Amino acid sequence: MKERKAVKALLPLLRLYPWALPTVISLGILTSFLEGFGISLFIPFLQTFDQSSTSLPESDATLSFFSNLFSAVPPEFRFLVIALCIFSSILLKNVVSYLSEVISQWLSAHINHKIRSQVFRQCLSVSDRYMESHDPSEMINLLATETWRTAEALNTFFWLISILCTILIFVFLLQFISWKLTLAVAVVIGLISLISQRLTRQVKPLGDQAVEVNTELTARMWDGLSGMRVIHAFGREDYEQRRFDQASQQVLKVFFKLEVISGIIAPVHEVLSALLLIGILTISLSYSPGSLPVLLTFLFILYRLQPKVQQLDQARTGLVALTSSVQAVMSFLDPSDKPYILSGSRPFHHLQQDIVFDQVGFYYDSEEPALEEISIRIPCGKTTAFVGPSGAGKSTLINLICRFYEPTAGAIYVDGHRLQELNLANWRDRIAVVSQDVHMFSTTVKENIAYGRLNATDDEIVAAATLADAHEFITELPEGYDTPIGDRGIRLSGGQRQRLALARAIVRNPEILILDEATNALDSISENLIQEALYTLGQNRTVIIIAHRLSTIEHVSQIITLDKGRVVEHGNLSELLKLEGLFAKMYRLQHRNSYLQ
Repeated sequence: MKERKAVKALLPLLRLYPWALPTVISLGILTSFLEGFGISLFIPFLQTFDQSSTSLPESDATLSFFSNLFSAVPPEFRFLVIALCIFSSILLKNVVSYLSEVISQWLSAHINHKIRSQVFRQCLSVSDRYMESHDPSEMINLLATETWRTAEALNTFFWLISILCTILIFVFLLQFISWKLTLAVAVVIGLISLISQRLTRQVKPLGDQAVEVNTELTARMWDGLSGMRVIHAFGREDYEQRRFDQASQQVLKVFFKLEVISGIIAPVHEVLSALLLIGILTISLSYSPGSLPVLLTFLFILYRLQPKVQQLDQARTGLVALTSSVQAVMSFLDPSDKPYILSGSRPFHHLQQDIVFDQVGFYYDSEEPALEEISIRIPCGKTTAFVGPSGAGKSTLINLICRFYEPTAGAIYVDGHRLQELNLANWRDRIAVVSQDVHMFSTTVKENIAYGRLNATDDEIVAAATLADAHEFITELPEGYDTPIGDRGIRLSGGQRQRLALARAIVRNPEILILDEATNALDSISENLIQEALYTLGQNRTVIIIAHRLSTIEHVSQIITLDKGRVVEHGNLSELLKLEGLFAKMYRLQHRNSYLQ
């Protein structure tokens, strides 16, 4: 039953290469046939040394069959011809076996690559809401560990098929030589396999635990490496070391148990199989001492069969242990239970009129709405600013415009068309976002800026960096624009990272520029320089700004004030100050604090 579940989980992977399973089965049968045929030739080979032996009654046909294979060969050459046939069978068997192994490894490697690629594509395709509901370490463990274990399960399955082919061929040969002895052997081997299954029945729950402890260890690694500065700042090195050691110890325990349980199969098989061979030899020689070539060949085939039965149990155990990894990967790849941001079919070329929110509402996982009944208009070619306390819903509005999320109520219209109807790639291609949470890639300065437009020339990259007040500090770096900046730009200051993010947005030359606290990490001089650059850049361009520093939005076309997910005010600076509402209160409070400084 457990093996059936494992094979069922692997079926979608086998469909990636439909020819794979028939090929593996065919090569397995051919390999087994060549080995079995070569071993069977020992009957006439040994007969050349034992011409006087009598046959077991049931073995007359067997002995006659193999003797007749070489009846046309002169007796003086028979020994040499049979020896050459045995050698040729062994040689061909190993050539085919090697070919089968190469094909299996090729399949395993290529399917492993496809699994990893599909998992990463799924990460890119599912909605941000789904990804945010899962720990990043879970995704990393899925990509780095569980995909590899899934490919290992597939390789184990191919190995299992090959072993089954060998066992079937060998059993056929054994019953051809002596069906009575074969029946007795089958009963004993069945009992040995049953004992092995009983001893390894804990493998499946341990496989489930293996996925859990791997995920936990990955979480500890991710948190430790990504939060190193916080760990050092709060002196939590010993605490983090203890947490990592505990997670690592759990991995050690689970995988050690798996190895111990899997390792018990070999000694059990070897001991019981030795008793089986001794018993057959004793009984056969006691009750029927003739036909030594047939008996020795039977025992030799049985001797070669025993490791295959042992390997079969090991493969079954290994496959069951890896089933949880396969199920975890295939469950993640299953699109039926995951939300996606689907692209519309209407092409989008340019924003001509406006972006309109019509009674838009949005909920995260909490009961309180992040946005409620938002009805606003963002005109084309103008600058619109959103202000309000933390948690008012400003960033959520940006997320909806970029279609990171879908509204849970109402609709967003772009030039009179629902945003969901537009081609998603076209729409996002016209947008550039500079977030307060700046992300830098672990590559060079140049490549981080060019991420805004991959075909940007060197001159365009330098011009964008200059406009973002970043060119000067870039030229002072050890390798200038070719300087690697480390994981998430760790070798740069917060202000430097923010200027690179601005350069990345500028080089994109977007129609819609979104600035989410884009200058919050800059000093006053740099902020003023960039504000002037952004003012120039924003001419004839739709600019959307989220600002806490209200002094930076004094010249925008309209200001929309949010509070608790609702629009409470909108207008230009003078109009909002006259209202003496939330904006006026925030504005005067910030100006008073600046005077006190």
